[in-house]
Amino acid sequence: MTSAAAEKPLSTQRRRAPIAITVAIIAALLIGFFVFSGFYADLLWFQQLGFTEVLTTQWIATIAMFLVGFVGMALPVWLAIEIAYRTRPVYAKLSSQVDRYQQVVEPLRRLATYGIPALFGLFGGVAAASRWQLVLLWMNGTPSGTKDPQFNLDVSFYLFDLPFFQAVVAFSSAVVLIALIATAVVTYLYGGIRVVSREAWISMAARVQISILAALYLILQAVSLWLDQYTTLNDTGTLITGASYTDVAATIPGRVILAGIALMVAVLFVVTAFTGRWRLPLVGTALLIVASLIVGSLYPWIVQRFQVEPNAKSLETPFIQKNIDMTRDAYGIADVQEEEYAATTDATPGALRQDAETTANIRIIDPSLVSASVAQLEQFKQFYSFDNQLDVDRYTIDGKTQDAVVAVRELNVAGLDNSQSWINNTVVYTHGYGLVAAYGNQRSASGEPVFLESGIPTTGALGDFEPRVYFGEQSPDYSIVGADKGADPIELDYPSGTQGESQTYTTFDGDGGPKLDNVFKKLVYALKFQSEQIFLSDSVNDKSQILYDRDPLTRVQKVAPYLTLDSDPYPSVVDGKIVWIVDGYTTSANYPYSKTVSLSDTISDSVTPVQNYALDDVNYIRNSVKATVNAYDGKVTLYSWDDKDPILETWQKVFPSTVKPMSEMSGDLMSHVRYPADLFKVQRSVLGQYHVTNAGSFYSSEDAWVTPNDPQSTETNKTYQPPYYLTMQLPEQKAPSFSLYSTFIPRQGGEQSRNVLTGYLAVDANAGVEDGKRSDDYGKIRLLTLPKDDTVPGPGQVQNTFDSDPSVSSQINILKQGQTEVLNGNLLTVPVGGGLLYVQPVYVKSTGDTSFPLLQKVLVAFGDQIAFEDTLDEALDVLFGGDSGADAGDTNVPGDAVTPPTDGTDTGTDDSTDTGTTPSTGDPAVDAQIKTLLSQAKAAMLEKDAAMASGDWTAYGVADKKVSDALAKALELLNG
Repeated sequence: MTSAAAEKPLSTQRRRAPIAITVAIIAALLIGFFVFSGFYADLLWFQQLGFTEVLTTQWIATIAMFLVGFVGMALPVWLAIEIAYRTRPVYAKLSSQVDRYQQVVEPLRRLATYGIPALFGLFGGVAAASRWQLVLLWMNGTPSGTKDPQFNLDVSFYLFDLPFFQAVVAFSSAVVLIALIATAVVTYLYGGIRVVSREAWISMAARVQISILAALYLILQAVSLWLDQYTTLNDTGTLITGASYTDVAATIPGRVILAGIALMVAVLFVVTAFTGRWRLPLVGTALLIVASLIVGSLYPWIVQRFQVEPNAKSLETPFIQKNIDMTRDAYGIADVQEEEYAATTDATPGALRQDAETTANIRIIDPSLVSASVAQLEQFKQFYSFDNQLDVDRYTIDGKTQDAVVAVRELNVAGLDNSQSWINNTVVYTHGYGLVAAYGNQRSASGEPVFLESGIPTTGALGDFEPRVYFGEQSPDYSIVGADKGADPIELDYPSGTQGESQTYTTFDGDGGPKLDNVFKKLVYALKFQSEQIFLSDSVNDKSQILYDRDPLTRVQKVAPYLTLDSDPYPSVVDGKIVWIVDGYTTSANYPYSKTVSLSDTISDSVTPVQNYALDDVNYIRNSVKATVNAYDGKVTLYSWDDKDPILETWQKVFPSTVKPMSEMSGDLMSHVRYPADLFKVQRSVLGQYHVTNAGSFYSSEDAWVTPNDPQSTETNKTYQPPYYLTMQLPEQKAPSFSLYSTFIPRQGGEQSRNVLTGYLAVDANAGVEDGKRSDDYGKIRLLTLPKDDTVPGPGQVQNTFDSDPSVSSQINILKQGQTEVLNGNLLTVPVGGGLLYVQPVYVKSTGDTSFPLLQKVLVAFGDQIAFEDTLDEALDVLFGGDSGADAGDTNVPGDAVTPPTDGTDTGTDDSTDTGTTPSTGDPAVDAQIKTLLSQAKAAMLEKDAAMASGDWTAYGVADKKVSDALAKALELLNG
């Protein structure tokens, strides 16, 4: 019985073993397939987009670096353990305590011999794999042609070589230190090191191994100290970034001396390996520690405290000048054209006559406020939406360049509410439709934007273009499109019919995503998106494509991982299609003697939240790449915009043929390329201090500036005023140009600051219209400096004047009557009339659920004088003594220009549109349509009067649009 009972569990164990092995194999295969499917999906995505080499290069570099890191860490640690064990004393007498440790370790010795190095190897491999970009930059580094002012080395040494050398030294030091610790532990456990009567005994083999490893570690520290002399050119001090007088006179020589001492101590350890005498290396190590304290810390402090501080201005001047010159070069502001601008503050009649073109282009439509207006007027269906912050672009209309506020009508599946299902979200609702553009300088009588492109199907001044938007900032995670030839289309294209009762359907016919043309691909993407419907649905066929990673920034970032992207991609109609234009930057934090800034903090303002960047601290930036993403098929195209940038040149060696030359850019694309706002924000931040080019003045900080806070920001959340795009003409310019500008006020400590203008910064943002040729003026930065003895109000002062003026306040209170609120638009600063003109649109918004802002008034200021009128043109005339000398863009407001009252008084509107006879065209059917339209206009006028009486400006605007549309259609029919 006992024997049988014993055999039974044994046989049971034998039967369970194959099952356990089978389960483990299946689990491993499943995990492996999940991992493989992720890599395969990435490969399909890059193949479809035509950037396979970008992915494969990253894979190869990552794998190679992992292997280098794994072997580079694991092999030395294994050798250290193995050598220490094999050279252990055979008949060593161990203490009872060490003997117990050995008994515990010995059964696991073989596992530990290989397991510990493998574990450290994994850490080393992962650390090395994450630095693949650093290695590729070093391998392909391109000289910049600029030398640093201290060591006379090419800047490329600091951009590419020095970071790589430091990484190699740090990794090697970690390897040697871990090997040294492992050696000490093994030799102690096996008797190579014994402590007897407070005296340490070390075997010859252990002595040699420990001494050699200690020498290697010290040699690496000597190399590190030698390299550290170059890092002083990037150290941020209290005054400047870069080597100061103390660094050059004490820190740099001290590090060279310490490197030499470390090498000598390393030699002493090598000698000890053969002589067995530890006194000299131990004394040398103590000397190194003392020297590091004296030479590395105490001596620089003495120089700074007793030599520099009493004579700081004279001693630091040469180094401040190096910092100024290198900083201005690193941020692309070395060629800023600075000129004094004696701005007048007297608003005299006719003062704007010389600036008529600029005045006509002043933008009164605020892209931050009109999104709700555009949505109410152009959304049409709940499954469409517009971005909260619209963009500013320009188009040529009738031979004249016109600033426009633009937005894409994107798909928003969240608006489907109860109609959401996998079929609807993935197969039916797949794309947005159309681009909406409004004149930047015009408004309707009711305060709505005046559209130059609008509607579904889209119509307007932009001509014919592909309106479908499959790739956008709000596109769904993924959509499945495409069908067999001849099959009925199932993708909703746009709502059609007089009231939108019917729908128009389409089928995507581009090449926008990986094809799902076999079962394996369907399974891969079913796993990727965790949806069995991709694998099982009949809507997925052999012609289907899956579109994902549809955000323009995501697509560009994946194909160009070395770029830092601008936070604001913007849509444009280019060559008959909607494209997203994305600015790409090459950045570095290693440019010698250049001021370091936080990129995310620098670009944040009232319209741009803080961004998350992998490389946040930078001291070098170039707008090296312009990228486009086709909104229909997602095609990504990269164009080289700065072919002199050494970082871009280096990456082009790593990823050849991925960036096209600027010469391949069409003239239409060039006309929509603009100077990027994020780059301009970084430059204005640096120029606030570095507009001063004299080292003495810089040291005294007597003329430091700062960007003013947005007047609309709250006390608890103060944010910078963003820069604005405007078409304007600066002094010394021959004609107006599309530009980006910002202002400066004095930088002062404490909560109170003197909010007067000290500078006006503008950059020419117009790239031209010629194929592949950039305008000579593009990127030219001009800085207007205002006289210190004149007081020109800053944005904060002007806003305070607007808010506190009794006349303005009374009119604002009238606008607030009823269920409405008043919203101040962006406060623009325009250099016209020999001074600086402030313009601020004022919007009125009802508090209803479907309300949207309507532009009702315009505030203007020049010096200490202000005006508040219905239109910009009227306000300018009032401000400049009855005649400004120029017409604004809203001179002829479409429709009724009478401002609607808010107190419910009678406007005298004639409710009848019928004078007794209906116009006749001779065609009874057409006459009937005209009569119907006139009746609709009459009804809409009644709605309009009722809305005015109740103060509901949203309803007023909708009714006004109905009147305008009905009358326009009637006139069209009447005119044949």
